[in-house]
Amino acid sequence: MADQVVGKRTGSKGVPRPEREAEILDAAAVEFSERGYAATTAAIARRAGISKALVINHFRSKDDLYLACVERAGRELTTRTGAVTVQPSQSGLELAGDVVAAIFTALEPRPHDWRLLHDRTVPPDNPGAQAARRYRRLLIEQSSAAIVGSYSTTLTDSDDLSALIHVWRNTVTALVTWWLNHPDQTAADMIARARRLDRKSTRLNSSH
Repeated sequence: MADQVVGKRTGSKGVPRPEREAEILDAAAVEFSERGYAATTAAIARRAGISKALVINHFRSKDDLYLACVERAGRELTTRTGAVTVQPSQSGLELAGDVVAAIFTALEPRPHDWRLLHDRTVPPDNPGAQAARRYRRLLIEQSSAAIVGSYSTTLTDSDDLSALIHVWRNTVTALVTWWLNHPDQTAADMIARARRLDRKSTRLNSSH
């Protein structure tokens, strides 16, 4: 990923504004995910293959650009997971698996968006950091509601449910982190792997 150049054009002539902005966002998302908030506008411009002035022409500041990256990442992720978590008829295991599949599918075009939404290098009062917290909370709320709704008849202890949600969140984070370290793996590969691991875990637990 480090050597990836998102755009190759050197100017804006003939390139529709939405297309150019998407190119800049793609470059910025990679830079921010690799270098954190320390990524510079100049480095983003180089990755996109355009001038720094052109980046500023589309996004007035690094803060505006960072916020736009976070908003795009969070919106796409929570939209996909939200669509899955409105299916209460599924069992807990099925729904949890489908939420994980939705996460991997949403991240497939830009797996590094996960790092962007979980970046701790951004000043806490930064608008991008605030937006990232909002999307993380929404993702947790969506997933928690689905898990609680699916397991409420089998897990009646509130602490058990809370612990299950915590385990689920950390499992998803671990899987996505593993994926980022193995970029040759596709979203389909990861979805299949998550389901295999889930089945293995279920069999091991049922044998005790």
